[in-house]
Order: sequence, then structure tokens, then C-alpha cells
Amino acid sequence: MTSAADPNAPAALLSRVGHTALITLNRPKAMNAVNQALSQAVGEALEAAQQDKAVRAVVITGSGRAFCAGADLKAIASGEDIFAPNHADWGFAGLVRHYIDKPLIAAVNGYALGGGTEIVLACDLAVISAEASLGLPEVKRGLVAAGGGLLRLHRQIPRKLALEMVLTGEPISAQVAAQVGLVNRVVSPSAVIDTAMELAAAIAENAPLAVQVSKRIAYRSNAAGDDWQAAMWDLNDQECLPVFSSHDAQEGPRAFAAKRPPVWRGE
Repeated sequence: MTSAADPNAPAALLSRVGHTALITLNRPKAMNAVNQALSQAVGEALEAAQQDKAVRAVVITGSGRAFCAGADLKAIASGEDIFAPNHADWGFAGLVRHYIDKPLIAAVNGYALGGGTEIVLACDLAVISAEASLGLPEVKRGLVAAGGGLLRLHRQIPRKLALEMVLTGEPISAQVAAQVGLVNRVVSPSAVIDTAMELAAAIAENAPLAVQVSKRIAYRSNAAGDDWQAAMWDLNDQECLPVFSSHDAQEGPRAFAAKRPPVWRGE
């Protein structure tokens, strides 16, 4: 892994610990602000994690004292396109429109307003430092939270609180974020990454195919109507039936009966 202090270091680093991929935003001097290089590096890291069968969960964090300070305004002012070349479909930071089947956990180690919060909103789970806060201050600068903030925030917390955050631009503390369900864990700054990795490891103990299908159903069902309509159940059956006929579906009960840990194949 290249050192973050190296001027030639990549804008994001990818490593693997067991079945967990760790993506680290690696522009600490710029508070991990998003430029084209970071979007490209994160997008490529997510693709690598998606394709690696050994990866069952992904953690994303920041190097230095920030998680992500949002868009790199200096890069934008110089005329740089901050999206990944040839991959505008990945969205801001190469992530906010870049769906992968593997669960994605934000490890919010520090500053995360604006685009940093939008990355958190795009993740499935989040662990946050007790000293960090989340918010969308774009309206204070004559801008709007176009990286998914306006689409996702009101789906994840009560609408009136979401609108207060969006319309005033004021942030909420880590503690309030936990109270309203925007994050899963609030821990000391030094424990953020370890806690996120522990959460990822707990996910990775489960059957990977079942985990991935469960994630897909949870998201896709948003567009399928209410849970009494046929379309919702068609979606459910379409995704679930292949799992029930998989090797892992047979391995789980066998391991339970034999009182041994299951050996998952993800198929």
C-alpha cells in the first residue's frame, strides 16, 4: 500500500482484510475532497470489490482528520471535471450512483458535510466518530445537494427533520444522527475503523449470496408498490428462489445439524 504522504499516492487505496475490502479516501491534505482522480479510484475499487468473490463486505473511510469534505472546489474552479472519465454513471465520488451487491459501510472518521454526507447516505450502514457531524450546507453557498442528498435524506430520517437540514443547511451531531437512525454506531474517533470492520466481519460470516439478494430486495422493493401487491411478491420470488436452490442454502442446515461452522461458496 502506498503511503498517503507520497505525492504520487493514488487518490483512494484498496486493501483486503479477510472477506472485507477497505477503501480509504487518500487526499488528506485536501480533506479527501473529491476530484477526478478520487472518483476514478473509488469507482475502480468498488468494481474490484464487486468482482472479487472473496469480498463479502466493503468499508469506506478517509485518511487523516476528514472522511470527505465534498467536492474539490479548487478543482472545479480550475475547470476540472470531478467525475470519473467515461463513468459519469458512477456519480459523485465514483460511488453515489454506483450500486454493488456487497454491503457498503461508511466509517466516518471525521469531517463529512456536503458531499461527505452524500457518500454516507449512499452506503448501506454507517459508523461515525462521536466528534463528527452530518449535514447538507449547500444552500448556504447558493448550491443544492445534487449528489443524492436531496433524494436520500428524507427516505432515511423523518421528512420534517430532513427538510430542516436541507433548507437551513445546518448539520446534526453524530448523537442525533444515531437517534434518528441515520447511522448505526457512534464511537470514539479511534474506534471508528475497527468498529466498521467488526460490523463487516459479522456480515461476512453469513452466506454471501443470501446477503446480496437480501440487499437487492430491500432496495428494489422501494419501486414495487406496497407489500400486498403482486408486483412486490413477484420481485421477492424472483430474487429468493435461486437462493433456496443454491449450495449455500443446503450448507447452512447441514452445518447447523453437524454443529460446525458453515463453509460458504456464494453459489
